[in-house]
Parts: sequence; C-alpha cells; structure tokens
Amino acid sequence: MATKRERRDRLREEREAAEQAAASAAKRRLYLGYAVAGVIVVAIVAGIVVAITGGGDDTGVEGEEVAENAHVQLQSGSVNGFEFDDREGTPPPPIEQGDLRSAADEAGCTLDLDLRNEGQTHFGPNDDPPEYGTNPPTSGDHIDPPLQQADGAYAEKPDDKYVVHSLEHGRIAIQYSPELSEAEQLELKGVFDDAPEGVLLFPNPDMPYEVAATAWTQLMGCQRYDGAATLDALRAFRDTYLDQGPERVGIYLGG
Repeated sequence: MATKRERRDRLREEREAAEQAAASAAKRRLYLGYAVAGVIVVAIVAGIVVAITGGGDDTGVEGEEVAENAHVQLQSGSVNGFEFDDREGTPPPPIEQGDLRSAADEAGCTLDLDLRNEGQTHFGPNDDPPEYGTNPPTSGDHIDPPLQQADGAYAEKPDDKYVVHSLEHGRIAIQYSPELSEAEQLELKGVFDDAPEGVLLFPNPDMPYEVAATAWTQLMGCQRYDGAATLDALRAFRDTYLDQGPERVGIYLGG
C-alpha cells in the first residue's frame, strides 16, 4: 500500500505533467495565431499592390480595358474612348521587296511624299478641327497633348485631330477600308502585330483607298489591296518613316 509520501509525489508528477501539456498547447495556439496573422498581412499587402498597379497591363488610363492583341501603349497617348481591335492577325509572308518606291509600284500604290506642312498648332478638345488638305491627313493643327492617339490597333476610326498629333510624334498610321474581307483585314493586322511599336492600325471608311499609310507629310495610297505586294509596300513605308515626325517622341519597345 502506497505511503502518503508516495501518493504526494505521484500527484505532484501528474500535476507537473498536466501543466507542461497545457503550456505546450498554449504555445502551439500562439504559433498558429502568428501564422494566421502573417497570412492575413500578406494578403492585405498583395491587395494593396494590385490596387496600386492596376492589376498589370489589362487596365489603362481612362478605365479602359486594354486588349492584349491590340498592343496599345498607353504611355504614348490616349485611347480617347475608341474600341480596340483584339483580333489575332495572320502572320505576314517574308518581305520580297524592301525598297519603298519599288514596293509601292509593284502594289499599284501612289506615293505623295514631302507634302506641305499644313501647320502644327495645338487646340483644345472643344475647338473645331481644321479642314485637312489630304485624305487621310498628313499634317495640320491638332489636339492638345496628351490626347494624341496612343499606339495600337483600333476597331473604329479615331478622329483625325488625334491621329495627326500622333503623326507629329513620328508615328505611322496604317488604314484600311472596312469593306475589305475579314481575311484581308487579318493579313493587315498580321503586319501590325509583327511590329506594333509606334504604329496605329484602324479602319477608315472615309478615304478614297482600300489601304493607306500616313506619316507626317507623307502619304501612300493604294486603290486596291493586292495581298503580299501591298504588305511589302506597307512595311517599306513604315520602316522608312517611323519616328520621323517633327516632334519625335521615342518609340516604346517594352513588353
């Protein structure tokens, strides 16, 4: 039969074991609380970062959703509320003719080069634009910055006052009749997709050409779209006059 001392020692040992188990459980709960708090803090910080950065490249100025295949570069200007062309273009064939005059001749396109500078004064968004001397325009007074049309592909024609300002910054505007077939439009889109930096692409129902390209005081007009020959002419025009405006603004080459 256990003595009083033995019973006292056993009770002490049981009490100490219970206290140690309780302390261990409390420590585990404390560590778990720290872990949960850490997760919450990380989630809050991540949410703040996403809010600050706008969620990446999908959201632009003016709250517009930037379509990936439109290659819109918001730091080059404003979208001015015009719809993006997010279609994936048809990859273009290799260049057969890189000389501009030869390529334009083979495609049946007319070159009107070194045209008169019609002016380059800025005006406000509520002012009436001038009557431009060429169709499509290649120079003339235009909208105040930063409302120049941003580089990118659009599903509708931006107003001339926005595009002319982009030309002044050394941009190229490739324009096509919306009457072209979907396949033909995608071939033109493929040329744009292949080298979108500093280029605008959009339909133009108001010009007397099926395809045209403009730069500051430079115009190439093609009465008809002739497939690969026209694509060569467009690429030669782009490579000749890109970044040649009187107020050259460096072409963005980022991703």
